[in-house]
Amino acid sequence: MKSEDTVAKPVMLIVGAGDYIGSAIAKRFAVGGYTVCVGRRNEEKLLPLVDDVRNSGDVIHPFRLDARDETQVKQLFSNIEKNIGPLDLVVCNVGGNVKFPIRETTSRVFRKVWEMACFSGFLCARQAAEYMVPRKYGSIFFTGATASLRGGNGFAAFASAKFATRALAQSMARELGPQGIHVAHLIIDGGVDTQWVRDRIVKNLGEEALADLHRDQLVKPDAIAETYWQLHHQHPSCWTQELDVRPFMEPW
Repeated sequence: MKSEDTVAKPVMLIVGAGDYIGSAIAKRFAVGGYTVCVGRRNEEKLLPLVDDVRNSGDVIHPFRLDARDETQVKQLFSNIEKNIGPLDLVVCNVGGNVKFPIRETTSRVFRKVWEMACFSGFLCARQAAEYMVPRKYGSIFFTGATASLRGGNGFAAFASAKFATRALAQSMARELGPQGIHVAHLIIDGGVDTQWVRDRIVKNLGEEALADLHRDQLVKPDAIAETYWQLHHQHPSCWTQELDVRPFMEPW
């Protein structure tokens, strides 16, 4: 049974709702009046996000989801559509950013990174299209990276997957755009302001480099979330298919 607060609100889903970008997107759309659904392999890691959103008086539904599993993906979409509401937006945000020299990249590593950074996006985007196309409305967004545009030293697996996701997004945009579905690929070209990135800076360059960072030299998750919000609310006469964002100091 659908409760009044979920019926009255548009519904969105973030697949791969991590601690930074995914969480920021969830909070932005929750504040904007959406019922937010979030999926992650380890559901317990969603608890801080769920608490934050609910303590603000907004609506969020957490789900355990391995987005590489076709059966789980289909079951989750069916559950949301039946019990929460029709999806307005699906964000494919699963990561997979790992560094391996090519001679140390096993077939298992390469396949796992591809499953996380590409195959999961295909499964979720295809399922979103199953529900959205008959309604002729909805948005499907993919989170890309610098690796979507160029392969870096040690990132053969990750870049291959991100290149493929970009091609998936382009193909879907050309197919589904005329059917009323906004498909977009966002390239986050720069380090995101996370503890992991800050730890890498210290490890590679030392504490001084971290101290010398300009306050806006790393991409703020909240700023990324605002970009997703604006993109989803574009008029259909002026849709963006690909959008690259980077800090003002980022070389490119």
